[in-house]
Amino acid sequence: MTGGWVRMETVIQVSELTKTYKDVVAVDHLTFCVGKGEIFGLLGVNGAGKTTTRKRLCGLSKPTSGNAVILGHSVTKERDKIKPLINISTQETSVAKNLTVKENLDFYASLYGLNKRKKEEKVNKLLTQSGLGQFKDKRAGKLSGGWQRKLSIALSLVNNPKILFLDEPTLGLDVISRHELWKRIKEISKETTIILTSHYLEEIQELADRIAVMANGKLKFIGTLNEILKSTSMDNLEDAFIRIVGNDHE
Repeated sequence: MTGGWVRMETVIQVSELTKTYKDVVAVDHLTFCVGKGEIFGLLGVNGAGKTTTRKRLCGLSKPTSGNAVILGHSVTKERDKIKPLINISTQETSVAKNLTVKENLDFYASLYGLNKRKKEEKVNKLLTQSGLGQFKDKRAGKLSGGWQRKLSIALSLVNNPKILFLDEPTLGLDVISRHELWKRIKEISKETTIILTSHYLEEIQELADRIAVMANGKLKFIGTLNEILKSTSMDNLEDAFIRIVGNDHE
């Protein structure tokens, strides 16, 4: 993670974003921005509102009130224009386990309408960048959990998204696999803005340029790691997180 954040071109602007389900306020008047090329971390315990926020930003459903503008397009009015510009890799791997690694990538490339030449170029590029080339003819279901996650993320890059949403990318992985995947995420961030949702403090600290701490649907703090530590007078993110969340965690 970087020691500080330099303001850059805004690619996501969230304004008073709110989502309610009957009497439950899942997301409560969120306002923040995300810069181009940034790894922006949404940190919170389960139920904090991270997933609901991500779904609203992906245009999977409309917010109750407020809005978000992604690359100049409103999530409430222009979802069809946003879809080609983003993609998501959820904590549940989206790989077809009975297909080989290359067949998985070929299939996704076909879904995005790439012609034969472009599909071959894109698949070969992703195989090389992800390190999956050595396993291209291996069935995805036979890969380790770490390599399945790498494949799942590779599939989310087929359409060259400007913004990639990563949801708990290293959930259930061992220490070595987790660190290898972190390296890959950092490589991806050189070309793609990343919104990272996680409740793993170590993961957020390792990857995020800025951290948005959420609790009970509210944004409790946003800033770099150094800013969070300075504001809370704490020496580590765990203690700082606990101080920020405080009595909001039930």
